[in-house]
Amino acid sequence: MIIYILYKKPAFFNQLIPVYNCPSVKAGIMMTKNLLMGNIRGQLVQLAFPLLLGNVLQQLYNAVDSIIIGRFVGSTAFAAVGVAGTVRNLFVFMISGVCVGVSILFAQLYGAQDLDGYRREVFLALSLGSGFTLVLTILSLMGLPWILRLIQTPAEVAGEAAAYLRIIFCGFLATYWYNLCAAILRSVGNTRIPLLFLAVAAAINTGLDLLFVAAFSMGVTGAAAATVIAQLISAACCSAHIWKRIPFAVFRRQDMVVDGGLLSRTVRFGLVSALQQSSLYIGKLLVQGAVNSLGTACISAFTAATRIEGFVNSFGDSGAEAIAIFVAQNTGAGQEKRAEKGFSAGIRMMAVLCLCVCTAMFYFAPSLISFFLGGGGQEEIPQGVTYLRIVSCFYLFCFLGASFVGYFRGTGRVNLPVLGTSLHIAIRVALSYLLITRLQLGAVAIATGAGWIVVVCLHSFFFYKIRKQ
Repeated sequence: MIIYILYKKPAFFNQLIPVYNCPSVKAGIMMTKNLLMGNIRGQLVQLAFPLLLGNVLQQLYNAVDSIIIGRFVGSTAFAAVGVAGTVRNLFVFMISGVCVGVSILFAQLYGAQDLDGYRREVFLALSLGSGFTLVLTILSLMGLPWILRLIQTPAEVAGEAAAYLRIIFCGFLATYWYNLCAAILRSVGNTRIPLLFLAVAAAINTGLDLLFVAAFSMGVTGAAAATVIAQLISAACCSAHIWKRIPFAVFRRQDMVVDGGLLSRTVRFGLVSALQQSSLYIGKLLVQGAVNSLGTACISAFTAATRIEGFVNSFGDSGAEAIAIFVAQNTGAGQEKRAEKGFSAGIRMMAVLCLCVCTAMFYFAPSLISFFLGGGGQEEIPQGVTYLRIVSCFYLFCFLGASFVGYFRGTGRVNLPVLGTSLHIAIRVALSYLLITRLQLGAVAIATGAGWIVVVCLHSFFFYKIRKQ
């Protein structure tokens, strides 16, 4: 459906919008937000709030599966979905990383009001990204047994994890299409529409989870099918909105060309951002291997804790993306000073958010872990609480690091976050394996926090070096 919407056009389309000052293009521009003037703090909040709600809803895809599986199937299936979630996120964040990279190009082209280039970039991103996603789907299906062995997945968990992942992998194209459409909308300052359609998809996902898992007893395969169907719906809705409401973003026949310079930037931005996002989850995958060595109880505790962390990270991720969009539009328009002011306002906003969220995570850790585990588990709950309380003490550094990532991406320096992520992974994995036999999940929390501190120091160095240039 999305291919039809973005490629197949009525015969009158080229006559309808031949130039930018036509009524339909003006209407489309009114659906966007120009970030080149006005109150910076207010604009960042307006960008970040829908992004935050969207990221929280995205976490519901994972959390709803885990909660319903845990309550209606059992602890082994719950652990299987936890292991599968870590593997899935490795590939999903690779796919979304491509969209994060090209979204910077979208925002810079929109800031410069290069709408011809904008449409050519949409064509390139759709064509190249879909091909990349198909290849990734095939490779992930072929390598699934090896991946599960690599992370030391217990035998009683591996079968159900594999069944869940095969269905999820087959839905990767829907994941890419939704993230690409959301990137287009966000690059022009419209963060509300992706949220709207994601909310619809989250509701559908929850309903289908209850139907497939609770009513039809389909187990983990039912939860995976519900997720894929919901993602297809959100992708179709977003693409239809772009077609009808933002016509200047829909490429035409004359835009379907390979622009050498734009192609080079698309590949570089997309692949570097995908590398940064996926390398983060390679580290998480390796840490999952260390946790798996502790047995099913610790796997369940870590699964519950990371689901909670996913919601906390939503605040940092949404703030970073808002900063990136703001900085990219202003950088594209040549307003570097305003871009720096946006980063300064953004980092203050992130610090306040972090202090509020992490205080709640520390004090309510027992209730949160019990909620995800269904109230049971004498061994799991203390392990999960220990992890959450230790890691919450370090989260300020996570949010500060995310702010720097948003600034670097917005200015086109997409290679710098990769360096920071690689360093964080090295520290987190090494310390986790070194300490886990003595401290169990507390070791993972300490290792994670130590990595964040070092990355913030590195990013601060890069930032001040850039300002002196």
